[in-house]
Amino acid sequence: MLKLIVFDCDGVMFDSKQANIAYYNHLLDHFGLPKMDSGEEDYVHMSSVIEAITRIFSRHRSPNLDQVHEYRLQITYEPFLQHMKMEPDLVYFLERVWKKYRLAISTNRTNTMLPLLESHNLDHYFEKVVTAATAKRPKPAPDGLLEILDHFNCAPEEALFIGDSIVDQQHASACGVDLIAFKNSDLEARYHVDSFKEILQLPPFGRS
Repeated sequence: MLKLIVFDCDGVMFDSKQANIAYYNHLLDHFGLPKMDSGEEDYVHMSSVIEAITRIFSRHRSPNLDQVHEYRLQITYEPFLQHMKMEPDLVYFLERVWKKYRLAISTNRTNTMLPLLESHNLDHYFEKVVTAATAKRPKPAPDGLLEILDHFNCAPEEALFIGDSIVDQQHASACGVDLIAFKNSDLEARYHVDSFKEILQLPPFGRS
């Protein structure tokens, strides 16, 4: 029986690619460096901030990574929230499941996750939020999802993970949790959907 639904953030709850592009290009611009190429844009969209910064700054002789992280910790993500587009039926879905199932988030975002939830009035839906800053290792390592399962005393077969990337596929698979692939038919998953309303029609949800 389904007890727990775990969400990825970027590409699932929010279309955040433009926000991520704007954020990392801002970091590059601050140090007088050119914008990301398309491959880097795709990489940072799936990765933790530590991994993303290492990737996009590694091809430049300066600044060093410590300088980049020192600067990023001085700025807030608020200017970039305007680029975040919430999935239109996310709240519809949350309203229909949050009292019946336990809800959590496992994301490679760091200190931007909670402000994002608060800015869209979503924080009260989720009992547990694990980020790349709080997990022992970021996705695709299983740590965050295992921590969530343990928190709710939930078996893997009692949970579903909603994700959109190969990182999410590996994250869920490493924990033995079935994946709902969101807007990505290329992933290996128990279910594939293009909207949250479609999820409500899946067998585990009955007539949610």
